[in-house]
Amino acid sequence: MLDDTSFHTKVDEIFLEIEDRVDELNEDIDAVSSGGVLTLTLENGSSVILSRQIVNREIWVAAKIGGFHLSFYDDKWICRATGEKLDALLDRIFYEQDASPPFS
Repeated sequence: MLDDTSFHTKVDEIFLEIEDRVDELNEDIDAVSSGGVLTLTLENGSSVILSRQIVNREIWVAAKIGGFHLSFYDDKWICRATGEKLDALLDRIFYEQDASPPFS
C-alpha cells in the first residue's frame, strides 16, 4: 500500500497526465482541478469527475455510466469492480459519453 506522500505523488502524476491527454484532443473539454478533484466537462455538457480519496488511498471516478473505485496495484490504477486500468476505463467512459477517448 502506498504511504501518504507516494499516494499524493501518484495521483498528482495521473491527474496531470489526464489533463495533458484531454488537452491534445480536438474537442473543447474543460479540465478543472481543485481540492483533490479533477472535473472534466465534455462538449455535450456531461462530466467526468475524478476525486482523490485519501483515507482509502483510491481514485474515485464518477460518470454518467456510474461510479468506479480504483486502487494502485503493480504501478497501475485498477478499478476494483471491472478490473480495468484507469486509462482503459476513461477511454470507455469518454466513448460512452460521445467524446473522443483520451488514451486511444
